[in-house]
Amino acid sequence: MIGIAALVSARALLCVQTGAGHADVIVVLGGESVDRTRKAIDLFHHGAASRVLVSGGGDASFIRDELVRGGVPADVIEIEDLSRNTKENAEFSSRVLKKEKVQRAIIVTSWFHSRRALNSFRRFSPQIRFSSFPANHHEPFSAEAGHVFQEYAKTLWYTFRYRILPWSGAAA
Repeated sequence: MIGIAALVSARALLCVQTGAGHADVIVVLGGESVDRTRKAIDLFHHGAASRVLVSGGGDASFIRDELVRGGVPADVIEIEDLSRNTKENAEFSSRVLKKEKVQRAIIVTSWFHSRRALNSFRRFSPQIRFSSFPANHHEPFSAEAGHVFQEYAKTLWYTFRYRILPWSGAAA
């Protein structure tokens, strides 16, 4: 019963979409790169931001190449490819964003990862206004069920290990 309740409540508990608006940069997080890349391409072509930062070791080059194939000019794409997890995505990308004096950024990630990602970025760059525009939502009872359960565990881990609070909208 708890598992079913966790899946039924997943969208409300794990997903946060604050809307795109306009920002200085779109930050695309690595992992599950196809949906995330499509969302970033769509946002870019709709004028949400004029630059893109790809964050994540492993598939950053693939995401950059897909962005270019999708019509995003290579010269507006920057890569942070040292991070290995969400905390490092936020920590390492925040250094780039602060250096470039970014005031507003859009985070693009998977729907079930959006709350933890947004709060991680807010933790490392509270002076930047972040919004979340997650990739397409799929049903939690689909193949993503495993990701949903992992996300609950990771959210708890981030709360205790890094003091990144999940549902407060801010970090400690």
